[in-house]
Formats: sequence, C-alpha cells, structure tokens
Amino acid sequence: MKSYVVKRDQRSLPDRLTRFKDELNEEQFRVVTAPAKAALVVAGAGTGKTRAITYRVAYLIEQGVSPQRILLATFTNRASREMLRRVESLTGSQNVHKVWGGTFHRIGNLILRRHAVSLGFDANYSILDSEDAKDFINVCIEDAAIDTKAKRFPKPEVVQDIISYANNTDAPIDEIVIEKYPYFEPITHQIKRVDEIYQARKIERNVMDYDDLLMNWKRLLIEKPEIATVYAEQFQHILVDEYQDTNKLQAEIIDLLAAKHRNVMVVGDDAQSIFAWRGAEFTNIYEFPKRYPEAELFKLETNYRSTPEILGLANVSIANNKKQFPKMLTAVKRSRDVKPALVPSSDVEQQSAFIASRILELRDEGTSLEDIAVIYRSHYHSVELQLELARRNIPYRVQSGVRFFEQAHIKDVVSYLRIIVNPRDELAWKRVLKMIPGIGSTTAARVFETIQMHKPAREQGRYQDAAAELPVSPSLTVGLVQDVPQAIPRLRSSEPFRKFIILLELLSSQENRNDPSKQISLILEHGYDAYLQENYENADSRAEDIRGLSMYAQRYDSTETFLSELALLSTEQFKEPAPLVGEDVVSAGDEDELLTLTSVHQAKGLEWKAVFIIWAAEGKFPSPRSLREIDSEEEERRLWYVSLTRAKDELYITYPLLMTDYNRQTVLQKPSRFVTECPPAMFEIWNLEEESLPTNDAPLILSAAEDFIN
Repeated sequence: MKSYVVKRDQRSLPDRLTRFKDELNEEQFRVVTAPAKAALVVAGAGTGKTRAITYRVAYLIEQGVSPQRILLATFTNRASREMLRRVESLTGSQNVHKVWGGTFHRIGNLILRRHAVSLGFDANYSILDSEDAKDFINVCIEDAAIDTKAKRFPKPEVVQDIISYANNTDAPIDEIVIEKYPYFEPITHQIKRVDEIYQARKIERNVMDYDDLLMNWKRLLIEKPEIATVYAEQFQHILVDEYQDTNKLQAEIIDLLAAKHRNVMVVGDDAQSIFAWRGAEFTNIYEFPKRYPEAELFKLETNYRSTPEILGLANVSIANNKKQFPKMLTAVKRSRDVKPALVPSSDVEQQSAFIASRILELRDEGTSLEDIAVIYRSHYHSVELQLELARRNIPYRVQSGVRFFEQAHIKDVVSYLRIIVNPRDELAWKRVLKMIPGIGSTTAARVFETIQMHKPAREQGRYQDAAAELPVSPSLTVGLVQDVPQAIPRLRSSEPFRKFIILLELLSSQENRNDPSKQISLILEHGYDAYLQENYENADSRAEDIRGLSMYAQRYDSTETFLSELALLSTEQFKEPAPLVGEDVVSAGDEDELLTLTSVHQAKGLEWKAVFIIWAAEGKFPSPRSLREIDSEEEERRLWYVSLTRAKDELYITYPLLMTDYNRQTVLQKPSRFVTECPPAMFEIWNLEEESLPTNDAPLILSAAEDFIN
C-alpha cells in the first residue's frame, strides 16, 4: 500500500507562529509546538494548562491536521466547548466543530451509536441516568428473589455504587466489597447475582448506563479489531485534559486508540490527583512514561495565580511526597511581603470567631466576599463556623453541597431528638418511623394516628387539651407508642420496631434525656450506623459527620437548647435549599456577595484572593479515616497542596488547640503534619487576643506557637 501525504498551504504559518510566541510563555510554547509523538505535560496549579491545550489544538490544525483526526478528551463538556470556541477564534477555521471533543462519556456515546449492533444493542439504545439505573437495579434485586427484609441487604443506590466502582476500576466485585464494603462480604454472591441480571437485562431492554458508555467502548475496541483499526488510524492526535483524574478504564481506552500513531499528549498535575475515592487512578499519570517510553516530558511551572510566599509554602509541602514529578512553581506576581498566616486558637469557638472577624475586616478593606473562601477537609468541620456566620449575618454559599444541618443523615438524627423534646412532633415521628424496615408512608401515618390517640387523651375525649397537660417524663415518649403494636398487628413481632422502642427508652431515660451528645451517640450505635451502610455509598463519611455533631453538642446542657440553637440556620435571612441536581450550589442568603465554604475536593480548579484553611490539626487534616489505606498520606498531602494553591494573595491556616473528643476527653491538638513539616519561617504566626479570653488560655496559645517555632 502506498501512502500519500496531503500538503496544505503553509505560507502564513511563520506569521502565526510568531503570534503564538508572543501570546504564550516559553514553557507553553514548547508544549504547543511539540513534535508529533507521545508527550506528558505536568502542569502545575495556575500555570495556564487550558491555554496550552487550546493553542496546541489550534497549532495542529494550522499545521494541516484535519480537525476530525483530533480527539480532545476533557473533564467536562463545557470545558471542551470553550476550548474549541477559542480554537476557532485563533485559527479562523470553520471546521473546528469536527474535532472529536468532550468528556469520555460523550465521545464513547458518539462511537457506540455507530457500532452498537456489534455488541448486541440497537443504535437507538437509551441511556439510563443515575436515578433510572437505581430503579433498574431495584427490579433486578426483585428478580434475584432476594428477601431484603429478612436479610440485611444494601439499598439499590449502594449496589449501584459497588457495581459502578468495580466497572471503573476494572476490578472484580469480590475485591471491591472486601476493600470498601467489608460489612457486605457475607452477601457478595447475591450482589454478584444482581449484577449478572442487571448486565443481561440492559441488553434485553436496549439500554446503557453511564459506565456502559466506557465499558462497551473498550469492549468494542478489544472484541472488534477491525473497528479498533479504523479509529486508531483516524485519531492521529489525541489530547487528554486532567489526566490525573482519569480512571483505569479511561486510560486503557486511550492506549487502545493511540496504538497506531502514539501521538497522545496527556496534560495534568500529579500533585492534584485527589479523586482516588471515586476511582481515579494516580498511577495513570505517574506511570505514563513506562507505557510510553518515547514520551517527552514537559513542565509548566510559571504560576500566574499566587504570591511567591504562598507558592514557596506549596512547593516545600508537596516536596515531601515520594511519588511525584518534581517541579518548582515560580510566581509571576510580585511579593506582597505577606507570609501565610498560621493562627492557633484556644478552641473551635475562637477559631470561628477569628475567621468571621477577619472576613469582615477583609470586606471593609475592599475584598469582596466573592473573593474569599473557607476550605475544609471534611464537611462537618464547618459546623461551628456556619453558626457563627449566621449570628453575624455574613451571607455564604456551601460549595460542597447542602448546609451541614440540612443533610439527610443529620436531619434523621435530629428528628430523634425532636420527638424526645416534643413527643407530638408529627414530621419528626414520621421521618424516624419510615427508617424502620417494613414501615412506609401509610404505616407511618397509622402509627402516628395511634400515638395521637394515646390512652390518657382517649379517656378524656379531648386529645389536644389532655396532651398539653401530659407530664414531660422519661417514660412519656415510650408511653406514646405502647399501643402501636396492638393497633397494627404486624408490628407486634417486628424485631426492628422492638429495637426502636429500646432506643427511645434509652434516649428518654433520666440519665440521657438532657444530654444531646450522648443521645446522638446512642442513635448511631443502636441501628443508625447500620442504616447508613445499607442506604448510602459514603456511609463512613456520614457516620463521621454524626460523630462530629455529637462532639459539637457537648457544649449544650439540654437537648432543647441544642435544638433551639440549630434553628439559627433557618431564620428568614437564610432560605431553605432547593434539591441539588448535578453540580448545583446551595446559597444561604439573597445578597449580591456570598462567602464560599467548600471542601477541598469541590475547591479544585477554583481560586480566591483570600483563603482560610480551617481545622489544620493532626487527626483532622489529614483525615484519619483516609490514612487507613496504602499511599493515602500522599493523597492527603496532595489535598493539602490543592488547598494552598487556591489562594491568590492571602492565606490563613487555623486550628484549635483544645477540643473535646468523641469520648468527652479534653485533648491538646497539634498542628497538622503538613504544617510542621514546613520551616516555621515560612509562616507568620498570629497570637489571638480578646477581652473574653480566659487568662489561662493566652499563655497556652503563645506556648504552642513558640514550640512550633523552636
């Protein structure tokens, strides 16, 4: 076979290259004009990664590469559209839309529409969204004849997560259950049976879920070599953005597509690989040079975001990771002679008061609330701060999802407390009743009707008047449900209902009824922990939230006072959140400016003028739960690095010196290992003073600061 190279008109190319050189820095220009072969671009935070990719696509088109022979895989479809719009502006080409651009799922869908018949599907297959897939799995659980009431079996969304994680990590379900869901190991064979039915049923019904768009794409390339050859030939150049966040399946697909030309350029930052918990594979980027020995390594190290002082701290911190591509970010910005502030506080209340005070000062100094963010490792770390912001009327949004006290698992636990304080709270009763296996909305309503008709009230014939006179005693709450089993016979032999009554007795006892912290612990220990495991894929994280809530509640001397305090977040200024869809953000106020509260994971890719990193204490950041896994300390340090590099001008790192732990022991906290492994000279240590500070606390803060310096 004879090859013929199509020559393009390149008369204007030198002029365009000159323009590119003017618009790019030297590092970016080398990436953009790299020779046609495998390339790994390690792009540090704030170094213009997107700009380099965009100009690379423009350069290829101007070099004569046909747009339809370029594949551009991005993290979001929006990113792809924006890049290609910019490419069209740079090149003036009307054919840029022919570039195969978008997420892996979008590109996989385009290819599968052409070849679905080869895999047993029709071309008009439907795509199941997450909710559809959950409902479909529920049907498969029924088909598998699993008695979910007789045995402890996970809810459909948890089964869905197990199957999805196995698919995306290319690992068997047995391994995933042992690694992430050990409490379901005895029923692994049943979960595998559901998966078998699910996979077969999707072909029968001509439907695919999101994971299938990748799995079937890979199957197509492996099982149909004639089709794989077509696409390996077509995609002369492959570019992948955010390569550090790809999973094993996505990396394998890229390798199959690049088999012929091997002109694959992957762009990412190994130091920002922070999504292992959802299947991202760090080794994809770290071991890329092993899979492509001929690959050229490029580094983007010129940072346009942060001050030299902030970058200096980030560079020293990430250098402690052994598995990485070493790099040294260099600031374009001039120094502001302001070091990152390390701010130890006497306790968590003072930490929150400091952050709120400093935010108000920054706003007075001209920094918009929109340019300020508070970053935390775990969502429950923001509890005290959210209440402090509410007290001071500082409007905020929670980038990491709904506000802490509006999360489903927190509302569940609080509902138990509400019925102890107010046994006639209908909404709270129905919420906790529906968590009991076998009780749905109808039965819950009947149970509550029985509770309304409690015997003392029935005898007097006027429930409302009688109820108002009922004494608030430890036995009242349990007494309200004593007639329920008789009123609804099938509950009489219900073991879950019996355990529910025992829990109410514990919560209502004289010893516990005015101890919200102990009550929350009892709820978690007497069934709710198991409920989380059966109903949520992130059960461990939610249980951690509840333990954090229990620690927070230790400061209240009665459950009623605790519940009243929570009502602060539901005042008129703070509107109720709407249901979350996709990447929606819940706002806590109607003001034009909103402060951002965010987890580290949600903060990735964003930036603010001033950033506060809170709870920078050992045992909080890094997360002790994350440190149970191999190599997790390095991922935690990458999370820390992402936090540091979000700040443009000012960075505040705070932690409380004293805290009361889950066992009610007062402990002295040390700064995070990520703080102490950096030279003290890189920080400006702030000593907090206030009129209400107990006289014995100020020396404690000074002493801790001096210990760190020394």
